[in-house]
Amino acid sequence: MPTPEAACAELVERGDPVRFAATMAAPPAARTAFWPLYALNLELARAPYAAREPMLAEMRLQWWVDEVGRIAAGAEGQGEVAQALAPVLRQTPGIAPLLADMADARRRDCARDPFADAGALWDYLDRTAGHLMWAAVLTQGAPFAAEPVVRDLAAGAAMAGWLASVPALKAAGQSPLPDGSDAGVSALAREGIARLDRAEARRAGVPRAAGVALYPAWPARGLLTQVLAHPGRVADGLQGPGGFRQTLALGWRALTGRW
Repeated sequence: MPTPEAACAELVERGDPVRFAATMAAPPAARTAFWPLYALNLELARAPYAAREPMLAEMRLQWWVDEVGRIAAGAEGQGEVAQALAPVLRQTPGIAPLLADMADARRRDCARDPFADAGALWDYLDRTAGHLMWAAVLTQGAPFAAEPVVRDLAAGAAMAGWLASVPALKAAGQSPLPDGSDAGVSALAREGIARLDRAEARRAGVPRAAGVALYPAWPARGLLTQVLAHPGRVADGLQGPGGFRQTLALGWRALTGRW
């Protein structure tokens, strides 16, 4: 049987190819923290769709809120993902509230509630992908002063991923866009690029050793630029980079430490 950490890596490989490839470009010591975090993220993202009744789906999310609290208090994790997460929380206990709030933020997905406006969507992305990236950076010893940089980068990357996922989200019964017009979609992409620019201008605020947690953002600028050029493609599905371009992009990051 695979170890809990190996089971998490397999889960990420199947369910989150961007983070899997980015993690494989990181040093082995960092992967030990990243696999459980990214596996947990997948568990939380899938929970709202695991049951037809919103209440049952919310119960699964509440289980994770409680489980994170139990592990943070010193208990052993229940199940492979929780077991792999336990040493990460012992090493970096400050990330427990972030992980619990990630679970709480997913409650809106259970009810398939639409976003009231763009601000509500940005807040949701910050509480999910933003918390995840900041937690990963904290496991690598980043100072708290790096948080604004990380959250800007995470927001831009999350918006790129969100826009690329619009067809799948609609198929799952979600209303992913507060304004699905070309103008509304372009505004989201433009703001995403602005946040990427802001993060990259303050790159020095994130120590190189912690910057490996930012590698998953690598496709964001290309996707957002594609949206600005062809906003109508969002409804049908964006063309994500892969293959040689992915290998080159992640190899460059691993070689230089730049994100």
